[in-house]
Amino acid sequence: MKEQSPRKILVALAGLAALLVVLVLTAIVSILLLYTEPEWLSVSDKPELPTGNPVTIEEEISEGVHVPTGFKVGEGLELVIGNCTNCHSAKLVTQNRFTKEGWINVIRWMQETQGLWDLGTNEESIVAYLSTHYAPEARGRRKPLEVEWYDLE
Repeated sequence: MKEQSPRKILVALAGLAALLVVLVLTAIVSILLLYTEPEWLSVSDKPELPTGNPVTIEEEISEGVHVPTGFKVGEGLELVIGNCTNCHSAKLVTQNRFTKEGWINVIRWMQETQGLWDLGTNEESIVAYLSTHYAPEARGRRKPLEVEWYDLE
């Protein structure tokens, strides 16, 4: 067995002591965080879920469209922005088309599976806005193609 020099032993012991200090400090900080709330994590800094109150639209509206979201301007727009865009993009709303019953079903699904809060008295206005501005569209058939034929020679 090879004999270790006293210097190597001291370096190894110093390394173990440093590791022990780090572990003890980590445990102390963890315990303090469990039993006290630091100032940087105060309740006032935590995001709150919306109460369902309408938001004030201060952003630009152009040609009947709320530019930042792409929503059509209409009664209930503020409620839709305040309740829908907290969890997902406005694009997810604008790309869908449902009847009044369809929008209610989507809302129920989000409440049951995605954690959507109770919309309370605002639900009727939200559904009315969505079913008015994002209702199914009758598309019909496409126009016939207009082709200019030519002779192959």
